[in-house]
Amino acid sequence: MSEYVCVRITRMDDVDIGLFDYDRYNTLYFFLLNAEEHIYMRYGGRDSSSPNKYLNLDSLELALEQGLAIHRRYLSGDWLPSQRPKQLLPEEIPALVEQTTARGRCVECHLIGDLQNVQRERDGVLDKLSQMFRSPDIKRLGIELDIPKGLVVQVSRGAASVAGLLSGDRIVEFEGVPVWTFGDLQYAYDKVDRRANQVQLTIQRAMQHIDISITLPVRWWWTDLTYRQLTVDPRSYFKSSPLTPERKKTLGLDSLGFAGEVTNIDSVAQLLSLHTLSIGDIVFAVNGIGRDKVANTPELFIQLHTRAGDTLTLGVIRKGVRMLMTLKTARMSYRK
Repeated sequence: MSEYVCVRITRMDDVDIGLFDYDRYNTLYFFLLNAEEHIYMRYGGRDSSSPNKYLNLDSLELALEQGLAIHRRYLSGDWLPSQRPKQLLPEEIPALVEQTTARGRCVECHLIGDLQNVQRERDGVLDKLSQMFRSPDIKRLGIELDIPKGLVVQVSRGAASVAGLLSGDRIVEFEGVPVWTFGDLQYAYDKVDRRANQVQLTIQRAMQHIDISITLPVRWWWTDLTYRQLTVDPRSYFKSSPLTPERKKTLGLDSLGFAGEVTNIDSVAQLLSLHTLSIGDIVFAVNGIGRDKVANTPELFIQLHTRAGDTLTLGVIRKGVRMLMTLKTARMSYRK
């Protein structure tokens, strides 16, 4: 640490958020960079289970050592920085300005993450797959890391195992981009097109570099959005389990539809009188639509295809009886 100058950013008012780009719903995030603002690596990242799952002192120390090694390479001319991203300042996002500097308040990271999406929604350019469902979980690929050792694989299963990834492998590149930390890996993974079918990894095994291709599972990008408190996320306050094709056939439903059996109802639904669903109800349509190319549950369809605050009509089967039910989605709000 003594070889670094440590800076803590508490206000983002004049920071180039185009350069300092990351998923702003992380609790803690470091950029390792030089005085010319060439970013060597990122340290941070999380999943929906915990804000600090991938953070510990051993992995931070390892990252700091790697950062110094890259800096020595830079000074010797052996490391070339990537092209600087286009500048973006907070003042260029009207929705953010309205809630912060125009009211004499400071710009904070979580506000950027929320209000940038609010602005995209206003402009009709919000891509929910990539801009709401940020930071895909590598565990959905079957990758679990030995966290104190950085990008060393502890367990490989599922798609990763089928592709040939082994325990003890160290991930060194993701989609052709060098990665040193989980923060680097998650950032690169987040940039993958949500319509992609494969991702390319380079791993180090027994002093050799090996390229492998992992076939992406269906809905590999899906993450639990609950902790994010996104304003643009239509909250329906119920969860369901997708029905099997056989169950759909028994109920006379579309075998390719997104029907789901309600398994959980948040108490907020009753508190705010948002809907009257019960555990065990089958939801098979939203506003008369029962099939979608992407969604496999009604609540995911709602997230992807409606606006927060919309009032919807659900097709429901309760104890064998079909009915229509009104559901009002909630629009969350970050502290603004």
